[in-house]
Amino acid sequence: MPIIPKTAINGAITGWGRALPEKVVTNSDLAKTMDTSDEWIRERTGIERRHIGGTTASLSIESGRKAIEMAGVDPSTIDALILSTTTPDRTVPATSAAVQHGLGLRCGAFDVNAACSGFVYGLVTAHGLIAIGMKKILVIGTDTLSRITDWSDRNTAILFADGSGAAVVEAVEGPGQLLGWDIDADGSLEDLLYAEIGGTLYMEGKEVFRRAVRIMVDSAEKSLKAAGLTTSDVALVAPHQANLRIIEAACKRLDIPMSKAAWVGNETGNTSSASIPLALFDAADNNRLKTGDIVLLVGFGAGMTAASAVIKWKQP
Repeated sequence: MPIIPKTAINGAITGWGRALPEKVVTNSDLAKTMDTSDEWIRERTGIERRHIGGTTASLSIESGRKAIEMAGVDPSTIDALILSTTTPDRTVPATSAAVQHGLGLRCGAFDVNAACSGFVYGLVTAHGLIAIGMKKILVIGTDTLSRITDWSDRNTAILFADGSGAAVVEAVEGPGQLLGWDIDADGSLEDLLYAEIGGTLYMEGKEVFRRAVRIMVDSAEKSLKAAGLTTSDVALVAPHQANLRIIEAACKRLDIPMSKAAWVGNETGNTSSASIPLALFDAADNNRLKTGDIVLLVGFGAGMTAASAVIKWKQP
């Protein structure tokens, strides 16, 4: 369990942005083409509608531009772009290259694929780069899962959608935002949720549910321990928005009331890498966070991956 060295240069989120496609697909829309209903989907997932459309690059450029503008930084001063995605627009090159060009950046750019855990992977990586000298990093989580979804399969089509969330992370003097973190993976479980190249998503739903709760709780407890905190210190948890039932089960095991959980999945569906930033920044935009609040980010994803981070919120 890594502990952040006291000598490390620290970082903090200074701006953020969100992007969702204009097209909205409701549960009732899906019920017209498959054996399902609005009530059935809501009861099992908590999802009511989802946004579909756009490319990974276009959504990333939109959220990234908003984050840069909010942070008030010159794009030319960004030292690195980290794009977390499991749905790149091309096999080669990395979609981060197109996003870098679209935003007018002149910096290193690379993709990270840790599925739904990806944004936290990217956030931790950004803090690591800041610790060794970088000053400003743009971290984006984007997925366009609609492109790899079988829209005739009610087990997966009701869940997945498209979206993007971005954050500018800047070096700061003195204490930073990141207090503790954990990243993990168990490759023996990759067959529970996957898509072959050129294929669509396959998921063993019941087993993913069971594993996901366990993985989220384990990762969250590791991050909190590294930060020297307990769940009672948490003011807000921004979990992966896979399924409301998974979030409820994980929060119950962590002894965190659901009133502290950020939930936007009813409006967005499962947007994979975009999921956690969409939830976190929705909470920030709606005044659910104040400086000094302890925030727990936690997710799981195909792989199966897991990631969590404990941050001390600083209002820009």
